[in-house]
Amino acid sequence: MHCLVLGRAAQRVRWLAPAAVRHAQSSTAAKRAPPSFAGSTAARSPLTPTAPKRIAHSGRRQLSALAMSDEQKAALAAAVERDTGAPTIFDKIVAKEIPATVVYEDDTALAFRDISPQAPTHVLVIPKVRSGLTELSKAEECHEPLLGHLLYVAKLVADKEGLGKGYRIVINSGPEGCQSVYHLHLHVLGGKQLSWPPGC
Repeated sequence: MHCLVLGRAAQRVRWLAPAAVRHAQSSTAAKRAPPSFAGSTAARSPLTPTAPKRIAHSGRRQLSALAMSDEQKAALAAAVERDTGAPTIFDKIVAKEIPATVVYEDDTALAFRDISPQAPTHVLVIPKVRSGLTELSKAEECHEPLLGHLLYVAKLVADKEGLGKGYRIVINSGPEGCQSVYHLHLHVLGGKQLSWPPGC
């Protein structure tokens, strides 16, 4: 009789033991599991760098927008008088009313240093007479020789400035192109390793 009771008790212990072990294992696993974030299908560590990266990228975009705001405002302000034919600061430089550091000059074109350089070498090439070329979008077939000459002058300027390793020619056209002076002009930029894309 005692053997029967002890046998049943032992059998009960054998049934209970695995359940207790399973409960202990699940409790330990729950303690070890990292906390999950709401709406996430996978548990992440609170130290994950994902959020800071997003903030950093967002901050850089905001700083970039702030840096461009002055130039954009100047372009929008200049666009108001884009087709009035009013003399521009470049007309006054051609007329020697405003001083400039001239790099190259011939009967048709004038090249001078930008007063707000965006590269170690930053020279502007302009036609002395606008001939309706307030911006590149106004170009017509009759302007082809002049446009070709301006590009050739840009090449001469680059040679003179020692930009043998490379340079960039930029023409801004219209308010969305950030044109701030409505007298066609070419930017000659160089003197360092330039990046791509140039920006937007």
